[in-house]
Amino acid sequence: MLESFPVALAVSVIFGFLAGLGVGGGSLLVLWLTLVVGIDHPQARIINLMFFIPAAIISSIFRWKQGSLDFKKVIPAIIAGCAAAAAFSWIARYFELSVIKKIFGGLLLIAGLRELLYKTKKQAE
Repeated sequence: MLESFPVALAVSVIFGFLAGLGVGGGSLLVLWLTLVVGIDHPQARIINLMFFIPAAIISSIFRWKQGSLDFKKVIPAIIAGCAAAAAFSWIARYFELSVIKKIFGGLLLIAGLRELLYKTKKQAE
């Protein structure tokens, strides 16, 4: 049932919506695929990338058209992010899957705590 097309479509729409908002739907998608659907972690990461690269491109185009995306500031982040992704993908080959899962879980906890405790400059004043 959870692997049926209607459920996959609904989950994809929800996570695509969250990705468009910049909420971190990728982390949620990996959790959904591993914990609910039962896909192994490496395959879930690949599916996550294949799902969110087009979503990120589309979201970026809309943000650019709204005037809220300055490519001069974003280009260094894109280059650094791609280089880091390539480097750490290569490094991850030498770690056991259990270690990668623990690192991923720790990063999710840190990101979740940051979202819960983050205050904008206006809120801090």
